[in-house]
Amino acid sequence: MRVVLFTGKGGVGKTTLAAATAARLARSGRKTLVVSTDPAHSLGDALGERLDATTESEPADLGQGLFAAHVDTRVLLDDAWGDLQGHLRTLLAGAGIDELLADELTVLPGVEDLLALAEVHRLATSGLWEVVVVDCGPTAETLRLLGLPEALSGYLERLFPAHRRAVRGMIAGLASGRAGAEQAAGWDRTVDALDRLAARLAGLRALLADREETSIRLVLTPERVVAAETRRTLTALALHDLQVDGLVVNRVMPAPPPSLRGPTARWLRERHTEQQAVLAELRAECGDAVPLATVPYTAAEPTGVEALVALAGGLYGDGDPVAAVPDTGPGLRLERTAGSGTSADSEFELALRLPGAADGPLDLTRVGDELVVTVGSTRRRVSLPAVLRRCEVTGARLVGEGHATDLVVVFAPDPAVWMQR
Repeated sequence: MRVVLFTGKGGVGKTTLAAATAARLARSGRKTLVVSTDPAHSLGDALGERLDATTESEPADLGQGLFAAHVDTRVLLDDAWGDLQGHLRTLLAGAGIDELLADELTVLPGVEDLLALAEVHRLATSGLWEVVVVDCGPTAETLRLLGLPEALSGYLERLFPAHRRAVRGMIAGLASGRAGAEQAAGWDRTVDALDRLAARLAGLRALLADREETSIRLVLTPERVVAAETRRTLTALALHDLQVDGLVVNRVMPAPPPSLRGPTARWLRERHTEQQAVLAELRAECGDAVPLATVPYTAAEPTGVEALVALAGGLYGDGDPVAAVPDTGPGLRLERTAGSGTSADSEFELALRLPGAADGPLDLTRVGDELVVTVGSTRRRVSLPAVLRRCEVTGARLVGEGHATDLVVVFAPDPAVWMQR
């Protein structure tokens, strides 16, 4: 089973290309689902079909192996989060916390985005489709969406650590009588809900981290502003160790015929030359690491399944739209560079693949057992391996250039804790 997520700056045509890819896959004989998490819900317009929101219901069957749906998080919100929020609110109120404050404390950040991703996970793991194509929202929303499972797992663990959840109603059970029993039962229900949420987050993280099964495709137009945002997106996705399997450059102007004269011809040639310069820069930066494909600017807007199949034919030719790209390996790599065993003169290097990191502000902070890396407006909390938790950061540097850039953080044993087990 393959999952391909399409995203890009708003207005670049990602919904059309996601729908075209799904239509092409279905025509090739693979049972395919295209699902939209974009709040704009324009997938149905691209397909020329009316799509109802999916809430544990069957997506629309468009025939010839193509299915489609869009996710409405407002419909999912009460069912998926309401029970847990209610249990937490009751516990906080029982602990003497003001009801209004309890309401605020139980608002999980990004819960609607989480539910959209969870619905995609449910559909993708149902076993009903060979390929799931996801039309995500614009880039900024998608980055928040894809970073949520890891971020919320950390949030949940800090708020309700697993070892404390495991001691199910012990503290509440210390209270005697009926009130204590009710409090313990309430804690048990809350722990059950928290554990279900933790399991869902773990499933989402596993789906996104599977580099053979899941990949992201960035759609852009050959304009410098859009290309600059795409470069930042590549860096942000690499920071979260998510696999990008290609760039699709949409609306590429053809070269005007030499016989064409006048102001219009001059404008077309200048536009074509500028676009080709942007494409050349992208190819030089990405090399073979991220394949780049182009889609010509067409006079007619492709809407409806047949028009989308024709569009995909020009994009993919005889190739497989979801062919696997070479895996460059895990984005996070640990190496001992000096010493051995429990040697106090050991040195370790933790390398994080971070293309384009040299182009923007980069911040690195050690917080307890985590390394907080911030590139531009994107942040990731990296849980340190056990051996590095007994070390201190002694340096950091960027190695390589372009798409082959690594952030290398150097660690050395902390004498105060190194020999502790």
